[in-house]
Amino acid sequence: MIVSDNGGQFEQPPTGTHNAIAYRVIDLGTHENEYQGQKNVKREVMVTWEIDELMKDGRRFSVSAFYNASLNEKANLRKTLESWRGRAFTEEELKGFDLKNVLGKPCLVNLTLSDKGKSKVAGVSPLPKGMPAIQATNVIESFELDNFDQVVFDGLSDFLKGRIASSPEYQQLKNGHVAETPSYSDDELNDSIPF
Repeated sequence: MIVSDNGGQFEQPPTGTHNAIAYRVIDLGTHENEYQGQKNVKREVMVTWEIDELMKDGRRFSVSAFYNASLNEKANLRKTLESWRGRAFTEEELKGFDLKNVLGKPCLVNLTLSDKGKSKVAGVSPLPKGMPAIQATNVIESFELDNFDQVVFDGLSDFLKGRIASSPEYQQLKNGHVAETPSYSDDELNDSIPF
């Protein structure tokens, strides 16, 4: 048997800046990752936008970005949200920002190519004054492990369901106990502000 990496043959949206609207926010739970040789444990979230470019079948392209659920000053999520809003968070807002607030909000999404030749979200900014916003054609939805919705969960891709199901929050919800997760120091907790 001959096997190979076909890399998935998904139609890729064009690079550049696109009129977009956020239509999905998904809480993926807590996961262990490795970055530059160091392991860390972080809560993750995915934001998805639809853009004004059409696929061959006539539907709009959707693009997603994965973030650590943190508003730390170095966090990519905070940088993205502040760029999108066109202003920094206030100290009061940093105490707790509901990420569902971005749902249905227009923006410009800048797409570039990843090392693997796939489109990725490189930046998000506000629409220029006078530029009309696009209307969402997808259902606007969110999924939160703290407020579990089985219908929304069942509608997610197998990849997303698997990622969520591997989190200790999901395990506790479904099994009544917390799955073992790697421990981390108080220093690591301090750079993460929950929503």
